[in-house]
Amino acid sequence: MERTEESLTSRTPLHSVVGQRRSKNRSYHQSYRSCLGVASRLGLTPAVTARRLNTNRKASKPHNIAEKVNPEYLALLVKTEWQLSYVTPLYQFRHTQLKSYARQLSAFIVAERQQGLAVEVGTLQNSFKVSLSVVEGMSEADDDPETVLIQIHSKSLFPRQDEPQKLVWSGWLTCINGSPEYLNSLPKDFTCLPLFCYKGAENLSSLVKSWFQRIFDCCFGPLEINHTSLQWLVALWTNCHTEATIKHLKMLWTVPSTPPLQVTYTVEAQDAWELWSSVRRASRGRGDEAGWIDMGEVTSFMQAIKSHFYRHFKLDLSAGALTQVSTALGSAKFSGRIKISSSRCVSTTLNLLTECALLKMPI
Repeated sequence: MERTEESLTSRTPLHSVVGQRRSKNRSYHQSYRSCLGVASRLGLTPAVTARRLNTNRKASKPHNIAEKVNPEYLALLVKTEWQLSYVTPLYQFRHTQLKSYARQLSAFIVAERQQGLAVEVGTLQNSFKVSLSVVEGMSEADDDPETVLIQIHSKSLFPRQDEPQKLVWSGWLTCINGSPEYLNSLPKDFTCLPLFCYKGAENLSSLVKSWFQRIFDCCFGPLEINHTSLQWLVALWTNCHTEATIKHLKMLWTVPSTPPLQVTYTVEAQDAWELWSSVRRASRGRGDEAGWIDMGEVTSFMQAIKSHFYRHFKLDLSAGALTQVSTALGSAKFSGRIKISSSRCVSTTLNLLTECALLKMPI
């Protein structure tokens, strides 16, 4: 059988490096495509936003949000791999009505699950419990709406006596350092929580999204973490190394070849830090603004990494695409999966992902 994929794994030291976006549709079961084809309550056009990812961002020091966020919520948010989606602004969403929303969503899930099941009506009534909670302490800017955590607990159809319900699905809506210009331009009846992270059964994910679309006239769409955003994460996480060690920098590249080639490239933490530091020093020498990281620095950092790999293996990673990044602080995949492993880099990571979600929304 012909092989269609090869892989190459390397771990090399870096000893010397040269410093280089809706109207209320009558049918609530609308598809994402039809959502783009209808007029918007906001009077915007069905197209993808023309904005681009920021070319520079503040190199804020990592800080531990454990001091501000409920430990129970933080334990769920951190060290869990989440699937990402973007969501358009929610119409007439109120943070003060979360208990009511939880009851409505629970009833919706039960009603949908009862359809086509040969069980007595009401059997499922107590099998699902939904909670919506405000996660205080996540916001970074005055304009950021509070993060909302959604949890679904369930028990089996025929539970044992006193069997507790288990957490079967989690999701959260957030906005960390969202664009002030965009947030302030929204009519007052809209709340922007553009980043939707979730984990659990796909059927429950679909039901949650359907309910939100029905009640708040919003749309969901997939959010990939593209090549550029992955490169930003490489730089941002490496920049945190001295205060929250990355332990290693592991990257997965897909290189076009026959057969296709996947390259796993691991750089030791100290080598990655020294390389990043040299790039930063060179930028400061050119008079670049201190306290900020720009795209030029990210590009130089990645180019130096690729150049070092080429010297060892004579394989040009520039011809390929970065598809996965991992460190001790977290991991990210092009498919839109993110895991944040340290509370110290939650804000830095979610800031970038919020921006990605805002850019991906149809306008």
